[in-house]
Amino acid sequence: MMTVLSYALLIILLLASAILILMVLLHKGKGGGLSSMFGGGMSSVASGSSVAEKNLTRITIAVGVVWFAAIVAFGLLLRAMV
Repeated sequence: MMTVLSYALLIILLLASAILILMVLLHKGKGGGLSSMFGGGMSSVASGSSVAEKNLTRITIAVGVVWFAAIVAFGLLLRAMV
């Protein structure tokens, strides 16, 4: 039997998962990975990060923390229900 809290955590988890996927896909390739295999590594001219890239990284980390907290809370809630 799922409670309102478990439904709320599930919705938060699903939204955080979708946003986290989008945030990771928005990052530019740093080279050496799959992005450089398909020509993404050739386009990097400046070695420094822009303000937008730094803010995107901060938002990605924040969404990742929310995702992790929702996973842990949902797991603890399911364990308490058994």
